[in-house]
Amino acid sequence: MKFCPKCGSVLLTNKEGKLYCPNCKTELKRAKKRISITMHHSPKETTIVVGEKESQIKTMPTIKVVCPRCGNDEAYWWFAQTRSIDESTTQFFRCTKCGYTWREYS
Repeated sequence: MKFCPKCGSVLLTNKEGKLYCPNCKTELKRAKKRISITMHHSPKETTIVVGEKESQIKTMPTIKVVCPRCGNDEAYWWFAQTRSIDESTTQFFRCTKCGYTWREYS
């Protein structure tokens, strides 16, 4: 981003590739230097969802909620951060009777 040397406004580019100030109408030649930016990021972390084997361990907390598949009124529950850190967590439920797993976004 470049600024006008006379008034300090942000310079814009016209059709000919020249920089101009929309405020004071100053025109400047565009520099031929190009800048290339390469961004590297690490892959997203995997979300760990409680598997079938782990669900057989009866230490998970339970809650009174109706299973949408079988109508049972009790399910195991846990929270996981499935979206970005500035968004709320996702609550997972697993029916104690049929094992159906569903989620609820906060």
